[in-house]
Amino acid sequence: MFDESAGSGQQRNVLGGPLALCSNRPKTGFYRTGCCHTGPDDHGMHTVCVVLTEAFLSFSKQVGNDLSTPRPEYGFPGLLPGQRWCLCAPRYKQALDAGAAPQVVLTATHEATLQIIELDVLMAHAAP
Repeated sequence: MFDESAGSGQQRNVLGGPLALCSNRPKTGFYRTGCCHTGPDDHGMHTVCVVLTEAFLSFSKQVGNDLSTPRPEYGFPGLLPGQRWCLCAPRYKQALDAGAAPQVVLTATHEATLQIIELDVLMAHAAP
């Protein structure tokens, strides 16, 4: 389903390797490249590749970011449990603190995430 080799070239993941693809279905990332790239325009730090869960989607909606409702006017299909998505690192930390954090795809999570969340915490929530 996911081509791990279709990564981002020079940007690195939290394990020190090349940043792998997070998702093309739906297309994710701040730059909608399918990868959790980051750069100077990405003020939200969309760097954590997760496998969405119902618990996280409900949590996100409760805190004001409804990711499950389609928004066709923005070309946004709405997200479903089981899909991969690039989350903002601060939102992931908030979900973690609330007990609603989804699993993390380490090879597709940008190394900049380590500024906010420690590697051992990410590894404890790693997707199989």
